[in-house]
Amino acid sequence: MSNRMGNRRVLITGGASGIGRATAALLRGEGALVAVMDRDANAAAKVAAECGAIAIAADVADEASAQRGVDEAAEKLGGLCGVVNAAGIFRPPMMMDTDLALWNQTLAVNMTGVFLVCRAAVPHLRKAGQGAIVNIASGVGLIPTGAGGAAYAASKAGVIGLTRSIAAELAPDIRVNAVCPGAVETPMTAGTLRDARGAVNASIVNRYALGRPAQPEEIAAGILFLLAHESSFVTGISLAVDGGRTFH
Repeated sequence: MSNRMGNRRVLITGGASGIGRATAALLRGEGALVAVMDRDANAAAKVAAECGAIAIAADVADEASAQRGVDEAAEKLGGLCGVVNAAGIFRPPMMMDTDLALWNQTLAVNMTGVFLVCRAAVPHLRKAGQGAIVNIASGVGLIPTGAGGAAYAASKAGVIGLTRSIAAELAPDIRVNAVCPGAVETPMTAGTLRDARGAVNASIVNRYALGRPAQPEEIAAGILFLLAHESSFVTGISLAVDGGRTFH
């Protein structure tokens, strides 16, 4: 490792599994001080113990909980230099099978949660004199894959729009970017990416130029780039880390 994050203090929401977990491990390996925030307190504590991070139990979809979690992370880390909004849920039904409760839950976690955490984190990032926010959107927020997952696609398109808007608002002090993953091997996608026998769903991976799903560590590498000094002149982008799906 190259110590690219040298003692920078980073909060990762949804850090107890999937992309968030991989990002926590990568950033710690690159020298960052990390707070892993998740509504599953036990899972957050386990991941934090694995990589030497701090665990924070909070729900990004709840305004008071999100504010408390961000403030607690800043206090325990000694400030905040970066935020990774990786908390999210995936629900794939068709629009006509999506009731209002599911629609509201998906937007509350995937989009409103990003807004709440960003808003809570800005004073801490400004106090640090530097700041970078990376929001995890999705390739389907750029170009939907087809029928199904209307609430998810809408929420991730919303994250892309939110990212662009607040990138303009918070510049030049705080950079704000989004990463748009394609299909990733995580617990959240296990039910759709593979069949009952464990084989990868060909109808999904055939959409990708690279012909396979990503591993969480590959998405974490894109997140690291957008947090690190190498991207110091990058803000407001939506970086497709999707194996070529959105051009293929």
